Amino acid sequence: MYANDELFAERENLIRPGPAVFSTEDFGHKGKVYDGWETRRREPGNDHAIVRLGVPGVVHGVVIDTAWFKGSCPPYASVEATSVEGVPSPAELERASWETIVDKSAIKGEAGNAFEVADRRRWTHVQLSIYPDGGVLSAFLGELR
Repeated sequence: MYANDELFAERENLIRPGPAVFSTEDFGHKGKVYDGWETRRREPGNDHAIVRLGVPGVVHGVVIDTAWFKGSCPPYASVEATSVEGVPSPAELERASWETIVDKSAIKGEAGNAFEVADRRRWTHVQLSIYPDGGVLSAFLGELR
């Protein structure tokens, strides 16, 4: 529902069903078309994207997929979560209390980076943070109950 940057590829790609697709021939108005979310280069700081869960639930694990991002994968990522009822705006979510459910961790390019989540609280939104920038195909949530 929100990303602070979408220079190369839009945030909606993070939640597309099915495996990511890569084609060397596909180009769009922003250049090469990627089946993922990709941000511009930045220093200092980081980029983040917020996803509203389809239903409130407990996140048991996360896979941060970087399969097609060889040279532009972020070196680190974290995942935060919050529980806000109703349909909050991005501005309201900025003011929400976010809890880290996956600590800032090193991730590898061309890989499905899997992380277990120990926190068993119920969440409505998750935020993928990448440090400092780069490309991610998807951030699959593990079993959600």
